[in-house]
Amino acid sequence: MAETENIVTISHVSKSFGSNQVVQDLNLEVKKGEFLTLLGPSGCGKTTTLRMIAGFETPTSGRILLGGRDVKESEPYDREVNTVFQNYALFPHMNVYENIAFGLTMKKTPKEEIKRRVTEMLTLVQLEGYENRRPDQLSGGQKQRVAIARALINRPKVLLLDEPLGALDLKLRKQMQFELKRLQKKLGITFIYVTHDQEEALTMSDRIAILYQGILQQVDLPRNIYEKPASRFVADFIGESNIFYGYVSEKRGGEAKVVLENGEATISGTAAEPNQIVYVSVRPEDMVFSQEPKDGFTLFGTVKDVIFAGSVLKTIVELPEKMEIKSYTSPRAPSSRIGDRLYLSWEPGSAVVVPTADHVTYRTIDNPVFAPEKRRDGREP
Repeated sequence: MAETENIVTISHVSKSFGSNQVVQDLNLEVKKGEFLTLLGPSGCGKTTTLRMIAGFETPTSGRILLGGRDVKESEPYDREVNTVFQNYALFPHMNVYENIAFGLTMKKTPKEEIKRRVTEMLTLVQLEGYENRRPDQLSGGQKQRVAIARALINRPKVLLLDEPLGALDLKLRKQMQFELKRLQKKLGITFIYVTHDQEEALTMSDRIAILYQGILQQVDLPRNIYEKPASRFVADFIGESNIFYGYVSEKRGGEAKVVLENGEATISGTAAEPNQIVYVSVRPEDMVFSQEPKDGFTLFGTVKDVIFAGSVLKTIVELPEKMEIKSYTSPRAPSSRIGDRLYLSWEPGSAVVVPTADHVTYRTIDNPVFAPEKRRDGREP
């Protein structure tokens, strides 16, 4: 990708607070006009990364480029970025008009231009008629819109959003997700959005960058993040997944046989080699339970719970090693009963194989769960 297509380039950036390394050798490029989400659990380094882009924190090492310009020595106000915080940070003694106009007022912009641009922002965030209200007279969603309008009126090249929907109730949060996405598409401004909410990231983003313990795990389209996780952490963190541990016992053509803790399974489309230790991730909607074993599979277990959850029926099966496997089906599909013995399978292409550490093979570890005397025929030993 050409350099000119990137509005933000993070190159080998690390950040430490004393002995605590919060961000480790981060490399990330953000395209112009893109909605990129930094996603991960608390403490993973996503907010610190946002603060380094904004200029509130200085990288311990590495470079951050905005529009191709190294901003290491630039103050936050000289970076052509604005930030929207979770608590909105509105001035309580100012009304909506004054809050939105604040940045232009500080720049001594002519009053007529301020009025015109504030009016444009009020229309954009659908708050016409609220000019004279103070923050304590607004709902959470209205406060959030004022904070966004105040940031956008300065016409930044990049808008940074640090969990701006975190204080809203669930229904309003979902409504504002679509509002934010609508605004971003209409304005064409680059949004870099921080959240720990997976569904929010999948709903809003053009691309998602997943961080864990300060290390970038994967950057990709939302669909690819969900369907093709690059690591065990991503497979487990995004949505729900059944994750098995095993090794490739043989490969024939495009299919491979994998020996797991509780039996054998067939997968396809994997680059893993025979004897290589792998994780196998299968989404609950791809898991199939049946009364009889399917060719290529010897996994079995006992139904532990059946849960009606509105749009889906969740069936939980416990395997002999006490591992619990989930299957999601239509609530109109025939349901199993607690205590039923079922066999597990899936379409070979629906499983995702996630490699463990490079070159770790069955022959290099001593793992009793793969003892050769364990039965693989679906019957108790």
